[in-house]
Amino acid sequence: MAKKHSISAQVRTALFSQDSDRIVAAALAVLQERGKYQSVLSSPSAVRDFLRLHFRNHEAEAFVIVLLDAQHRVVATEELFRGTLTQTSVYPREVVKCALKHNAAAVIFSHNHPSGVAEPSHADEILTRSLKAALALIDVQVLDHFIVAGERGMSFAERGLL
Repeated sequence: MAKKHSISAQVRTALFSQDSDRIVAAALAVLQERGKYQSVLSSPSAVRDFLRLHFRNHEAEAFVIVLLDAQHRVVATEELFRGTLTQTSVYPREVVKCALKHNAAAVIFSHNHPSGVAEPSHADEILTRSLKAALALIDVQVLDHFIVAGERGMSFAERGLL
Protein backbone atom coordinates (compact mmCIF):
# COMPACT_ATOMS: atom_id res chain seq x y z
CA MET A 1 0.00 0.00 0.00
CA ALA A 2 1.34 3.45 -0.93
CA LYS A 3 2.15 5.80 1.92
CA LYS A 4 -0.23 8.73 2.02
CA HIS A 5 1.35 12.19 2.41
CA SER A 6 -0.63 15.13 3.69
CA ILE A 7 0.08 18.53 2.18
CA SER A 8 -0.90 21.93 3.40
CA ALA A 9 -3.96 23.72 2.04
CA GLN A 10 -1.70 26.40 0.52
CA VAL A 11 0.27 23.78 -1.43
CA ARG A 12 -2.94 22.01 -2.52
CA THR A 13 -4.51 25.30 -3.73
CA ALA A 14 -1.39 26.24 -5.71
CA LEU A 15 -1.21 22.78 -7.30
CA PHE A 16 -4.67 23.15 -8.80
CA SER A 17 -4.25 26.74 -10.02
CA GLN A 18 -3.46 27.73 -13.60
CA ASP A 19 -0.45 29.79 -12.52
CA SER A 20 2.73 27.84 -13.37
CA ASP A 21 4.89 29.88 -10.99
CA ARG A 22 2.64 28.92 -8.12
CA ILE A 23 2.81 25.27 -9.23
CA VAL A 24 6.61 25.36 -9.25
CA ALA A 25 6.62 27.00 -5.80
CA ALA A 26 4.15 24.37 -4.57
CA ALA A 27 6.31 21.54 -5.93
CA LEU A 28 9.36 22.94 -4.15
CA ALA A 29 7.31 23.24 -0.95
CA VAL A 30 6.20 19.61 -1.25
CA LEU A 31 9.82 18.51 -1.74
CA GLN A 32 10.85 20.48 1.32
CA GLU A 33 7.97 19.06 3.40
CA ARG A 34 8.98 15.53 2.48
CA GLY A 35 12.70 16.14 2.99
CA LYS A 36 13.56 15.14 -0.57
CA TYR A 37 16.12 17.87 -1.21
CA GLN A 38 18.78 15.39 -0.14
CA SER A 39 18.41 13.39 -3.34
CA VAL A 40 17.47 16.39 -5.48
CA LEU A 41 20.69 18.25 -4.61
CA SER A 42 23.09 15.33 -4.87
CA SER A 43 25.29 16.82 -7.63
CA PRO A 44 26.30 20.23 -9.03
CA SER A 45 23.93 19.75 -11.97
CA ALA A 46 21.04 18.95 -9.60
CA VAL A 47 21.82 22.08 -7.56
CA ARG A 48 21.95 24.10 -10.78
CA ASP A 49 18.53 22.73 -11.86
CA PHE A 50 17.01 23.47 -8.45
CA LEU A 51 18.33 27.03 -8.48
CA ARG A 52 17.12 27.65 -12.04
CA LEU A 53 13.65 26.72 -10.83
CA HIS A 54 14.01 29.01 -7.82
CA PHE A 55 15.10 32.03 -9.88
CA ARG A 56 12.63 31.46 -12.70
CA ASN A 57 10.94 34.77 -13.54
CA HIS A 58 12.93 36.83 -11.00
CA GLU A 59 13.16 40.30 -12.50
CA ALA A 60 15.58 41.62 -9.87
CA GLU A 61 18.78 40.22 -8.43
CA ALA A 62 18.38 38.06 -5.35
CA PHE A 63 20.82 36.18 -3.12
CA VAL A 64 19.98 32.67 -1.87
CA ILE A 65 21.74 30.46 0.63
CA VAL A 66 21.28 26.68 0.77
CA LEU A 67 22.16 25.49 4.28
CA LEU A 68 23.51 21.98 4.79
CA ASP A 69 24.20 19.70 7.74
CA ALA A 70 27.46 17.84 8.41
CA GLN A 71 26.52 15.13 5.86
CA HIS A 72 25.72 17.86 3.30
CA ARG A 73 21.97 17.24 3.48
CA VAL A 74 19.81 20.31 2.97
CA VAL A 75 18.54 21.84 6.20
CA ALA A 76 16.94 24.95 4.67
CA THR A 77 17.01 27.30 1.70
CA GLU A 78 16.59 31.03 2.28
CA GLU A 79 16.44 34.01 -0.02
CA LEU A 80 18.31 36.48 2.18
CA PHE A 81 18.55 39.57 -0.02
CA ARG A 82 16.71 41.07 -2.99
CA GLY A 83 17.99 44.03 -4.97
CA THR A 84 17.46 45.83 -8.24
CA LEU A 85 17.72 44.78 -11.86
CA THR A 86 21.52 44.89 -11.79
CA GLN A 87 22.65 44.46 -8.18
CA THR A 88 21.83 43.37 -4.66
CA SER A 89 23.55 44.15 -1.39
CA VAL A 90 24.75 41.16 0.61
CA TYR A 91 25.77 41.56 4.24
CA PRO A 92 28.20 38.95 5.64
CA ARG A 93 26.85 39.48 9.18
CA GLU A 94 23.36 38.38 8.06
CA VAL A 95 24.77 35.38 6.20
CA VAL A 96 26.65 34.28 9.35
CA LYS A 97 23.51 34.78 11.48
CA CYS A 98 21.51 32.63 9.05
CA ALA A 99 24.11 29.84 9.12
CA LEU A 100 24.13 29.87 12.92
CA LYS A 101 20.33 29.95 13.12
CA HIS A 102 20.13 26.74 11.06
CA ASN A 103 23.21 25.15 12.68
CA ALA A 104 24.68 24.68 9.21
CA ALA A 105 27.95 22.87 8.65
CA ALA A 106 28.18 23.92 5.01
CA VAL A 107 26.45 26.27 2.57
CA ILE A 108 25.92 26.86 -1.12
CA PHE A 109 25.41 30.43 -2.29
CA SER A 110 23.54 31.53 -5.35
CA HIS A 111 22.38 34.71 -6.99
CA ASN A 112 20.82 35.48 -10.31
CA HIS A 113 21.76 37.77 -13.15
CA PRO A 114 18.50 38.93 -14.78
CA SER A 115 20.63 40.28 -17.65
CA GLY A 116 21.05 36.71 -18.88
CA VAL A 117 24.85 36.69 -18.52
CA ALA A 118 26.03 33.90 -16.20
CA GLU A 119 29.59 35.18 -15.84
CA PRO A 120 30.84 36.31 -12.41
CA SER A 121 31.82 39.93 -11.98
CA HIS A 122 34.89 40.98 -10.03
CA ALA A 123 32.51 42.07 -7.24
CA ASP A 124 30.96 38.56 -7.22
CA GLU A 125 34.39 37.01 -6.72
CA ILE A 126 35.30 39.45 -3.91
CA LEU A 127 31.94 38.83 -2.20
CA THR A 128 32.42 35.06 -2.36
CA ARG A 129 35.90 35.29 -0.81
CA SER A 130 34.58 37.62 1.91
CA LEU A 131 31.67 35.33 2.78
CA LYS A 132 33.93 32.28 2.75
CA ALA A 133 36.33 33.99 5.20
CA ALA A 134 33.50 35.10 7.50
CA LEU A 135 31.97 31.62 7.60
CA ALA A 136 35.35 29.97 8.16
CA LEU A 137 35.49 31.78 11.52
CA ILE A 138 32.49 29.73 12.66
CA ASP A 139 33.57 26.48 10.94
CA VAL A 140 31.01 26.60 8.13
CA GLN A 141 32.31 25.36 4.79
CA VAL A 142 31.35 27.11 1.52
CA LEU A 143 30.83 24.37 -1.08
CA ASP A 144 29.88 26.51 -4.06
CA HIS A 145 28.43 29.73 -5.40
CA PHE A 146 26.16 29.54 -8.42
CA ILE A 147 25.18 32.36 -10.74
CA VAL A 148 21.90 31.70 -12.51
CA ALA A 149 21.03 33.56 -15.70
CA GLY A 150 17.89 32.26 -17.36
CA GLU A 151 18.46 28.64 -18.30
CA ARG A 152 22.21 28.83 -17.67
CA GLY A 153 24.04 28.45 -14.40
CA MET A 154 27.71 28.90 -13.56
CA SER A 155 29.45 27.17 -10.63
CA PHE A 156 32.38 28.84 -8.88
CA ALA A 157 33.61 25.42 -7.70
CA GLU A 158 33.56 23.93 -11.20
CA ARG A 159 35.55 26.93 -12.45
CA GLY A 160 38.10 26.68 -9.63
CA LEU A 161 37.09 30.04 -8.15
CA LEU A 162 36.55 28.81 -4.58
